[in-house]
Amino acid sequence: MNAATQELEAPTVDRPLGEIARELPGAAAVFRRHGLDYCCGGSQTLREAADAAGVDAGAVERDLAALAPAPAEAPEEPLPLIDHILSRYHETHRRELPELIALARRVEERHAGHPQVPRGLASLLEHIAEAIEEHMQKEERILFPMMRAGGVPMISGPIQVMEHEHVEHGERLRQLEALTRNHTPPADACTSWHALYAGTRKLVDDVMQHIHLENNVLFPQFSGGHY
Repeated sequence: MNAATQELEAPTVDRPLGEIARELPGAAAVFRRHGLDYCCGGSQTLREAADAAGVDAGAVERDLAALAPAPAEAPEEPLPLIDHILSRYHETHRRELPELIALARRVEERHAGHPQVPRGLASLLEHIAEAIEEHMQKEERILFPMMRAGGVPMISGPIQVMEHEHVEHGERLRQLEALTRNHTPPADACTSWHALYAGTRKLVDDVMQHIHLENNVLFPQFSGGHY
């Protein structure tokens, strides 16, 4: 668990909106969904902002808590591990990447004249999202059903394809880190910019852990065609 998540164990309703948005990936989307201004009104606590907007602060807090669930131990047995990968990583990528792309586009537009604006970040994230979605569909439609069936002699081919694509994902993540200066916003960055880089950092962490579980835990169990 990272420091930001640990801090959010304190009563979230008493923390400023801007602070939460900067530190918790996905919080910006939650605030927009509830009509809370985390930019200009970022100095207000969640409780104050919710009261002013006539919003249930407890409902917002529950939505925020759902963004940072307690880390679950990944199982090692193939079938439970596949289920874990689908729920923890496939669903998360599909939920978070569209929001991250929209946030990148907004930052690029609003700070177009800033010398450190990450020009091309939205486009890169779109490319990453397309590649990850195509990859996940191959796993869901071809590889994982083969594994659920117990593995077959030809399974090494799809596994090699996935491993090759994992290398390509890693290359795109390095591009992402370079473009964001290792997810480090400038000193005068707005709340949205901080939220964006919190999201890109989480994306890299999630994708790398996703790849690790497949390359080093799941795939070797099928190296002989069966498990």
